[in-house]
Amino acid sequence: MEDFRRTYLRLCKEGGVEPQDSVVAQLQESGANQGSRLDLSGQSLSADTCSVLARALQKDTVFTKVLLTDCMLSEEGAKVLLSGLFDNTTVKVLDLKGNNLRSTGAEVLGKMLARNKTLHRLVLEWNALGVWEEAFSLFCEGLSSNGVLTQLDLRNNQINHHGAAALALALKRNTAVQALDLRWNNIGLLGGRILLEALQKNKSIMQLEMAGNNIPSDTLKALEQITGHNSERQSTLRDSHSRTQVLSKEIQSLKEEKGRQFLGLMETIDRQREEMGRSNGSTSIQIGQLQEALNERKSAVNSLTAKLQMTEAALALSEQKNYNMGELLTRVKSEKEEQRERQIRVTKKEQEDSALREGKLLREIQNLTETNSQLKNKVEELERRCKSQQQQIFELKQELTNSTAELKLQLAQAEERLEIEKRRSKQALQDMDSLRQKEVEHMNRHLEDSERALQERIFKLEGQRIQLEEELSKAKAACVTERTQAEEELAKVRAQVRLEEQEHVMTLEEKLRSFRSLQQEAQLHCSQQKQTISELQAKNSQQSMEINGLRRRTEELQQELSGKDQEKVAEVSRVRVELQEQIGHLHAERTAQGGFKEKISALEREIKALGSNHREVLLDKESEMSSMLEKLRLKEAEIQRMREDEAHRASYLQSAILTYVQGSPLGHYSSPRK
Repeated sequence: MEDFRRTYLRLCKEGGVEPQDSVVAQLQESGANQGSRLDLSGQSLSADTCSVLARALQKDTVFTKVLLTDCMLSEEGAKVLLSGLFDNTTVKVLDLKGNNLRSTGAEVLGKMLARNKTLHRLVLEWNALGVWEEAFSLFCEGLSSNGVLTQLDLRNNQINHHGAAALALALKRNTAVQALDLRWNNIGLLGGRILLEALQKNKSIMQLEMAGNNIPSDTLKALEQITGHNSERQSTLRDSHSRTQVLSKEIQSLKEEKGRQFLGLMETIDRQREEMGRSNGSTSIQIGQLQEALNERKSAVNSLTAKLQMTEAALALSEQKNYNMGELLTRVKSEKEEQRERQIRVTKKEQEDSALREGKLLREIQNLTETNSQLKNKVEELERRCKSQQQQIFELKQELTNSTAELKLQLAQAEERLEIEKRRSKQALQDMDSLRQKEVEHMNRHLEDSERALQERIFKLEGQRIQLEEELSKAKAACVTERTQAEEELAKVRAQVRLEEQEHVMTLEEKLRSFRSLQQEAQLHCSQQKQTISELQAKNSQQSMEINGLRRRTEELQQELSGKDQEKVAEVSRVRVELQEQIGHLHAERTAQGGFKEKISALEREIKALGSNHREVLLDKESEMSSMLEKLRLKEAEIQRMREDEAHRASYLQSAILTYVQGSPLGHYSSPRK
């Protein structure tokens, strides 16, 4: 308020206007208490003061209420002051009570309403705006284009039926005014009917005051019913809007929850994919190690064949050495069995790990089924809410039937009043006839005058009867139109509610179907993963069995060739020592290698002497070794083919998951790892 006072004084100084002492004193008194309220009520404002206040209010951003009651504004002062509120964006309440605004003020008020976008309440009591019909029509035009004013006070403004017609035309186009006060004007019967016709098209006015306007009671009741219908309609619209907001919030929460669940599912799938990649990497490492071992064995066998060509074995004299080597082989067999048991334990651990993973997947599927059951419960709750809304529609229909019954009762009362009036007229006619018969001897000279008076009275009664019948027909037509309009509004509201319910139910059903399809696809994906895991386990077991068979076959060959060549025994022992180093359980062979070398050197001398007698045996062994090499080559090719098949299957599965996630409606929730 102090800033406004300074602005007022500065503008007065700039414009060369003498500040009005009463205005300055009022601003000083209300400076510490009013806050956002400018109260200059009762101050006689001059035209210069009004121009300065208009300039101050044009740039003001503090005051939301401006009270200018009983300020004795002149035409020029009112015009200048109201023009300052054209572009104001903070004033929401303007009180101009008792300022005797004339035609110029009404025109400026219309322009202000057409341009101002923040004024919510306007008080124009005791201003006689209805005296100037053209200016009031301009005011009504500005009101028709205003979309923010909600409360308008036009009490004691001498508005007649012409002003009511202009106001009715504005109310037909205005959809913002909710409270209108027209008490103590001269609207009359015609103005009341015109306003009634306008309010049948206006759906925003919920409060209308029409006392003291010489309007019949039935018209006032019809206006009250229309405003009551508007208030009920606005309340139902607010309730439906709040319900739709609640439903939209619930649907948004469901979307977020499903998004989180989908992200969690994708994270679990990514983790499983990583675990499968690690398991595939470990298996590929194991297969590579086995292939390296097979390559080393292949090189050892090649070296053995080269050495066997140099030796023409004689095995008859090496039986004692064979016995010793047999004991050594039994020890090696026992160690191999221990190694096989360890390998079996490792495979069992892997199977247990896969079983644990399957259990985790089953638990996740159970959680998804629980969330689906929760969604079903929410759908049932929405159905209950739909039933409650249907119950409310039924109650509205019942209220409509009650209103029609009340209208029928009013119609019956009007007919009864008409019958009573007819009986009264008949009784009056009978009384007049009896008086005429009693006074016929004394009233011969005035007979014609009395007959003329009676005929005139009869004509008047007939005119009253015709007027009453016309009013009754109009009331019936108004009741019928109100009933049809109410039924149409009820049908529209019912259809809108049904459409909204159907849309909500359809959207929820679509989401449920999408969630079910997601669940089925996740289950199918889990089953495919289980199947691939079982296939990989079966292939790993088959490969381990084949490798074990190959190991057993190589051991048999080594046993057969150990007695034929000492160098072959040394190479076989070296291969066995390398295999034991890989597993970590054949360290003892290295210590006994020195003693074996001395024995092998003795056996080499004996084999050189007996080599000529065993050429055929060596040839057979060479053919067996070549067949074993061919088998090893075939196994290597099969292992390579299995690797390629696994890589192709993994790439196909990844591409299928990517295409499904990109095509699904929740594709934007997918994790960045995809």
